[in-house]
Amino acid sequence: MTVPVEQLSDPAVRAFVAALNANDRAAFQAALAPGAGMSDDGSDRDLDDWTEREVFSSNGRMEVEEETDGGRTLVATYTNDTWGSMRTVWRFTVDGGKVSRFDTGQAPTD
Repeated sequence: MTVPVEQLSDPAVRAFVAALNANDRAAFQAALAPGAGMSDDGSDRDLDDWTEREVFSSNGRMEVEEETDGGRTLVATYTNDTWGSMRTVWRFTVDGGKVSRFDTGQAPTD
């Protein structure tokens, strides 16, 4: 079962996912707080470099399977043209209605 993007609980996370899935750089940047940060599989990454490589130039998109923590933790199938599909977890920190940090990585197997 998937959660439609428009039904995601947290408005900031919803804007982030919608922009990512639309490959809309301007909307994606607008969803982020100034100085936003991120990590991938536990290692801090340069947000601009990572999103260019893993999202925009590789057609990244996420299909949300479930949300918890008021919509600030998502389990999603993440797909891009480089790596194919993988089950991932995304944890968001939201400040002032914008995503100030996200941490992503492979989701634990059940």
